[in-house]
Amino acid sequence: MSTPSGGPAAAPRIPEAVHRRRWAILGVLMFSLLIVVLDNSILNVAVKTIAAPEPTGIGATQSELEWAINSYTLVFAGLLFTSGLLGDRIGRKKVLLFGIAVFGIGSALAAMSGSPAELIGYRALMGFGAAFVMPATLAVLMNVFERDEQPKAIGIWAGSVGLGIAIGPITGGLLLEHFWWGSIFLVNVPVAVVALVAMVLLVPDSRDPRPGRVDPLGVVLSIVGLVLLVYGIIRGGQLADFTDATVLLPLLGGLAVLAGFVWHEKRSSHPAIDVTYFKKPAFAAAVAAIALVFFALMGVTFFSAFYLQSVRGYSALQSGLLILPLAAAQMIFAPRARLVVDRFGARAVCTAGMVLVAAGLAAFALFGAGTPVWVMCVVFFVQGTGMAHIMPPVTVAVMQALPREKAGSGSAINNTFRQVGGALGVAVLGSVLSATYRGGIEGHLDAVPAGARDAAGESIEATLAIAGKLGPAGKPLIGAAYEAFLDAMHLTALASAGVAVIGAVVVAVFLPARPRTAKATDSGEAPAPAAVSRP
Repeated sequence: MSTPSGGPAAAPRIPEAVHRRRWAILGVLMFSLLIVVLDNSILNVAVKTIAAPEPTGIGATQSELEWAINSYTLVFAGLLFTSGLLGDRIGRKKVLLFGIAVFGIGSALAAMSGSPAELIGYRALMGFGAAFVMPATLAVLMNVFERDEQPKAIGIWAGSVGLGIAIGPITGGLLLEHFWWGSIFLVNVPVAVVALVAMVLLVPDSRDPRPGRVDPLGVVLSIVGLVLLVYGIIRGGQLADFTDATVLLPLLGGLAVLAGFVWHEKRSSHPAIDVTYFKKPAFAAAVAAIALVFFALMGVTFFSAFYLQSVRGYSALQSGLLILPLAAAQMIFAPRARLVVDRFGARAVCTAGMVLVAAGLAAFALFGAGTPVWVMCVVFFVQGTGMAHIMPPVTVAVMQALPREKAGSGSAINNTFRQVGGALGVAVLGSVLSATYRGGIEGHLDAVPAGARDAAGESIEATLAIAGKLGPAGKPLIGAAYEAFLDAMHLTALASAGVAVIGAVVVAVFLPARPRTAKATDSGEAPAPAAVSRP
C-alpha cells in the first residue's frame, strides 16, 4: 500500500478498493477507539463505588484510585512510541488486532479483581493493549484518506471521543445500579470481540516501506522517568508535604531520567521519537496544546465524580447523564471544526477553544452544594465545545506535519502527549485536591479515634465513611467534609483553568494562523496534491 515518499505519483496513493470503503473503515476505527475511551469514562463514574468497602466496592483509597487511572495511562504513554514504530514496521492492522485482544483480556481480569492492587495491575495490562490500539486507528485513517479529506475524517474520529464520553458514564451508571462494580470492565469484552471481527473483514494493512529500528532504551527511560515523577507527585499529595524525602527523591529522579531520555533521543540513530519534528512551530505548539488541555481536564474529571456523587448525592447513572452536554458538544462540533478552521484559521479557533475550556474549568470554582443542575449542564457544554475546537485542528497539525509513511510515529506522539498530560493532570491536580482537603478537614477530626484520623483525612469518601460509623456524633463531620472538599475543589479548578490559559497563550503565539494549503511546506517543497505519495 505504501510507496516511497518523494515526487508525484502516477496513480492515486490510496488503492481504489480501499478508497471506496474508506468511510466504513473509519466506522470500524471509531468502534475500536470507542472501547478505549469508553473504559476511562466508565471508570470516572465508578470511582466512588470502587472506593466503597466490600462488598459494594473494594475499599480503594484516593491514592489507589489515582494509581488505577495512572497505571493504565503510564503504561499506555510509555509504550505508545514503540507501538507506533511497530505499526509502521510490521503493519498497523496487526498491532491493532493485537492491542484489542490484549485490552479485552485485561478487561475481563480487571472485572474479577479482588483487591486494589490487582485492579491496578490489570489496569496496567489494559493500558498495554490500548497502547497498540489508539495510535493504530489514527495511522490507518491517515492511510485510507487522501490529504484533502483527512481533516474531515479526523474531526469525525475526534467526535467519536465525545460519543465514548456520552456512552461511558451512562453505561457505567446502568451497570452499577444493576450489577457489581466489575461489570464496568466486563462490558468491554463483547465490544472487543465485535471490533476484532469487523477489523479482520474491513480494515486494510499498511506499513512504512523503510521502517526504523525500535528504541528499547528510549522506551525504558520514558517509562521509568514518568513513573518516578508521578509517584513523587502522588506521594506529595498523600503527605500534604512536597519537601519530604520520599517525595523529593522520586521527583528529582524522574526529572533526571526524563532528561536522560531527551539526551538519548537526540543522539540515537533510531530514536523512539524524532526530536527534530519539534523544530516545526506548528507541530510543537500542537502537541503542547494537547498535553496542556488534557492536563487541565483530567484532574477536573477525577474530582467532579466525587463532587457529583459524594457532595451532591447523585447516583452513578445521574452523574453520567450530567456529562451528556459535554459529549453532545463534542459530537456536534468536532466533525465541523474544519469548516471553522478554513474560515478563521487554526490559531484563532484553537485559542478560542482553549479560552472556553478555561472558562468552563474556572466555573467549577463557583460551584457549591446547591448549584442548579442547568448551570452545571451549561458549563459542561461549554467545555465540550472548547474541546471540539481544539482536538481536531491540533491533531491535523501533528499528523500532516509528517510523511504518511510515518503515520504510526505521528499518531504515537500525538497520543503520548495527550496521555502524559492527562496522567500528570490527575497526579498534580489530584495532589492539590488531596493536600488542600486534608488541610481543611484536619481541624474537624477530634471526634474520630486517634488511630483512624490519618485515614479519615485522606479523602471525602474516607471521612464520610468514618462519620457514618460514628452515628449522631458524626453529623458535624459530614458538613465539615463537604465544606473542606468544596474549598479544595475550588482551588483545584482555578489551578486547572490556569493551565488552560497557558495553553491558550501557547497556541495564540506559536500555532500558524491559516492552513498552509497554498504555501510551501516546511521542507521547502511545493504543496502536494491528494495523489502525491508524501502529503
